[in-house]
Amino acid sequence: MAAQHPAVQRGDLSTEIAALYTAESRRVLATLIRLLGDFDLAEEALQDAFAAAVEQWPRDGMPRNPRTWLVSVGRFRAVDAVRRRARFDASLHRIVDELDRGEAAPDADEEIPDDRLRLVFTCCHPALNLDAQIALTLREVCGLTTEEIARAFLTPAPTLAQRIVRAKNKIRDAGIPYEVPAAPQLAERLDAVLRVIYLVFNEGYSASAGDSVTRADLSAEAIRLGKLLVELLPEPEAIGLLALMLLQESRRAARATAAGDLILLEDQDRRVWDRTLIADGAALVERALASRRFGAYCLQAAIAAVHAEAHSAKDTD
Repeated sequence: MAAQHPAVQRGDLSTEIAALYTAESRRVLATLIRLLGDFDLAEEALQDAFAAAVEQWPRDGMPRNPRTWLVSVGRFRAVDAVRRRARFDASLHRIVDELDRGEAAPDADEEIPDDRLRLVFTCCHPALNLDAQIALTLREVCGLTTEEIARAFLTPAPTLAQRIVRAKNKIRDAGIPYEVPAAPQLAERLDAVLRVIYLVFNEGYSASAGDSVTRADLSAEAIRLGKLLVELLPEPEAIGLLALMLLQESRRAARATAAGDLILLEDQDRRVWDRTLIADGAALVERALASRRFGAYCLQAAIAAVHAEAHSAKDTD
């Protein structure tokens, strides 16, 4: 029987599992991709693991390390499913052998590393075209559905789905490594990641198509990605990009009229700017510039901070 988490009563498990899925599913998925080496297999394993949790935890209690439990159960069920299929499909024997030789699932109480940074760099690999990088990042790292991404970019859902499938196939067929680049390649690869995040933000901040001037949901996803990247890889340019997005986002409420017309910066009502976002962005700018190895995103953020902190357009330094 699993050791029950002391903070969780049985009656609260449905809510707790739902909250755990929201908070941890992308991290569990990232580790399953590392262990299984296949996006689709890992996604199936993720769903199987949470289905097992819904079935078993009300009976046995919530494990003390639920994320590790989910990874272990997900990997076991995926390997078992591939073995069953291999009885009827000889082409799967090689995959079974690779899974058997691969890294074992963690023990129930073992701490597992956070593999989301690997997933970000894999989704933004330069071998994929930019549209595929964006779609795959939003799908796998952020957890948006294909339909949500398609609506956001005004793309037919089947077209978007095919884009994601082709990207996954290319990762598999080209043997693109599931890893964080080594130091010599990090700057170049990080730039690709930052570009994807900023493109998502810009599509939300100033929509290229559709009836709305902005799309707050996309900007929010970009900021969430930026915070994740800074948490996992606090490089100055990553910090600078997050600062820039927060500072730009602080003006959202003042950027358009009720009719949807754009309001220029000097004409905006600064009283409705979000001062919390401005303070957070300015603090990140100072943190990034203190490294003395900043680049374009940090400089843009510093300029945005000067505008954001000015009481009026004419008071801007």
